[in-house]
Amino acid sequence: MANALFGLDVGTTAVKGVAIDAAGAVVASAEAGYPLSTPRPGWAEQDPEDWWAATQAVLGELQETAGSPAAIGLSGQMHGLVALDRRGGVLRPAILWNDQRTAEQCAEIERTVGRHELVELTGNRALTGFTAPKLLWMREHEPDVHARIARIALPKDFVRLRLCGEHVTDVADASGTLLLDVAQRHWSERMLSALEIDPGILPAVLEGPDPSGVTGAGVPVAAGAGDQAAGALGCGVHEPGPLSLVLGTSGVVFAALDRYAADPEGRVHAFCHAVPDTWHAMGVMLSAAGSLRWLRDVAAPEVGYDRLLEEAAAWEPGAQGLLFLPYLAGERTPHADPDARGAFAGLSLGHDRGALVRAVLEGVAFGLRDCLDVLATVGVRATSARVSGGGARSRLWLSIVASVLEIPLERVVVDAGAAFGAALLGGVAAGTFSSCAEAVAATVRTTEIIEPVSAWVEPYRELRSRFQALYPALREVQR
Repeated sequence: MANALFGLDVGTTAVKGVAIDAAGAVVASAEAGYPLSTPRPGWAEQDPEDWWAATQAVLGELQETAGSPAAIGLSGQMHGLVALDRRGGVLRPAILWNDQRTAEQCAEIERTVGRHELVELTGNRALTGFTAPKLLWMREHEPDVHARIARIALPKDFVRLRLCGEHVTDVADASGTLLLDVAQRHWSERMLSALEIDPGILPAVLEGPDPSGVTGAGVPVAAGAGDQAAGALGCGVHEPGPLSLVLGTSGVVFAALDRYAADPEGRVHAFCHAVPDTWHAMGVMLSAAGSLRWLRDVAAPEVGYDRLLEEAAAWEPGAQGLLFLPYLAGERTPHADPDARGAFAGLSLGHDRGALVRAVLEGVAFGLRDCLDVLATVGVRATSARVSGGGARSRLWLSIVASVLEIPLERVVVDAGAAFGAALLGGVAAGTFSSCAEAVAATVRTTEIIEPVSAWVEPYRELRSRFQALYPALREVQR
């Protein structure tokens, strides 16, 4: 067998790896997990050395089946801050994307730069998950540690440093730092100056399929991409056309763009794509399949998801007036409100567990439609979407989402997430493919199309107006 292409995804719970052949078939897969630390409420940290140990374990397992790789591509959780000393040693646990400690620093950034200029430069508002606010937090709260920083890295790029000794990132992942001039695809002198950050601590920035170095065994390592960009590439969303829709713990509606475009209000993320000379706009809801998991855990922990979905299927759209707001952990798109909270509205004695599940499925679908509608402000006109994530296993849920979004949804043959897209980037770096477009053409195929249910479209249009009225009413109650 010709050497396989390896893709590694340094996630929040585990490193996941796949080995694929040049036709996109998965010949091996592996996963190695690690713990998450929450030393204080709202904090989220990990030991970067755990990522490296897991990476070594995954690489070893892949090689047992697939042999030595032709190339390695990297992807991973975005926004995390890894602080390194002069010798490359880790100065403190990495502060992760879901850490909420930096609200004050975000406000400081928006005051210093100005919200309009910030969005114009970086494509985004200052959010607690991003990297720059974490660096400012360290400077204020851990000045002795901050003073020892010689380099910083994003999670997958720490693994790269251990893998091939290069201090490098890619434009897609760098877009989530709030320090990149996203339109020009290089570090922003204006942001670095305004925030008084030494550019010498930053990695070099490459395009996703560029070779970033070689391992000790001479295997080329692609620059790679953040997890959403890599996952979209792995679904075949490499240029304007089908959207990528991720129905995971969080929900993502992702559109590739052939030009830079940012929502003036910063309601959607505008990042560089993993594909050279392309960008993407992305709406994010924080509790998608996570909302269903929450309901099961609190109401029916002994019941399988298949049974819950069967019960939900017995109810008609709207479940006799029952609605669910999926803001269990705050929200990003369209509200950018970390204090938003979830709710059921319209409960009656006639509702059962299946009705609650149906309302959750529909509430998440309405949240995804909010994301899609905001994407229209940057010129996105959706005609279809490629779906991935755990929630995409449910035919019922996909039928609901298709009916609410009013577009067909396409499943792909291989749903291996960001690791698959990373492997494609590795293939371009190694010359297996001449471009990302060729990699997609050779490896990505759709297997099923889920059309909107015509009888559900109009009822869901009416329900959406009630859904959208609930958020301002609930925020008024919270005040």
